[in-house]
Amino acid sequence: MNRKELDPEKSPQAAFGARVRSFREARGWTQDELSEQMAYSSTHISAVETGRKFPTLRFSRSLDTAFGLTGAAESFERGFGEMRNGSLLEGFPEYVAFEGRATEIRLFEIGIIPGLLQTPEYALVLADSAIKRGAITVEQAEERIKTVAKRQAALDRRSSPLFFVVLDESCICRPIGEPAVMEGQLAYLEEFAGRPNTVLQIAPFDMGASRSFDMPVTMLTMSDRSLMSYAESTHRGHLDRDTSFVLPILTAYHQLQTEALSQAASVAMIQKLRKGTP
Repeated sequence: MNRKELDPEKSPQAAFGARVRSFREARGWTQDELSEQMAYSSTHISAVETGRKFPTLRFSRSLDTAFGLTGAAESFERGFGEMRNGSLLEGFPEYVAFEGRATEIRLFEIGIIPGLLQTPEYALVLADSAIKRGAITVEQAEERIKTVAKRQAALDRRSSPLFFVVLDESCICRPIGEPAVMEGQLAYLEEFAGRPNTVLQIAPFDMGASRSFDMPVTMLTMSDRSLMSYAESTHRGHLDRDTSFVLPILTAYHQLQTEALSQAASVAMIQKLRKGTP
């Protein structure tokens, strides 16, 4: 029997799944036996335990009924609420699980350096700002920073993915934190562009209407060459694996790359900004 090791620290979704397994095994139940207590198949339970499927409120309540936790402080319903209302958007933990296994990553961002390219100092300024606005708590800010670090570490593996990044010019022109923070962030972008598995391009303001996207876009290519896209609204993230939807986004991304500055010209723009940074 193949037993997948779980890492509860990977994401809130992974922690939820690990807790389900822990409760199940503490009672000596197999997934089939737990399935008999719930209105879900053992396959569905396995997917939640291993973090491949995001739990729902209904699933969480069914777990509480099976384990006798309904209304308890340690109920799965309460855990689901904390996870959903935490600093990570609904759908994002599911995306991160795929991101760490992707062979190619394509990313377009507007206004801010994306998490996978943020320096710790840059990420800290953003988190502190969100705390001051009352958007998140200190604990949620710490969770965000840890998540950024784990995502970056997951991509720094022996078989690193090909990483294509197009940043709108606003990402590098918008000052975040003290000048030293931006200097460090711009220096990191320059170093990132020099890696053998990365391509970094800037979409300049003068692209105007020829810029393909008006919102951030992320695309993943998996080892079986399947494609998926991820996008966020204010309150949730959405992972899409429907080829008929994803392929047009891939086409638009290639058009964006064609119109954007070359990597050499993009690095030159970053260097010019660095020279003007105190």
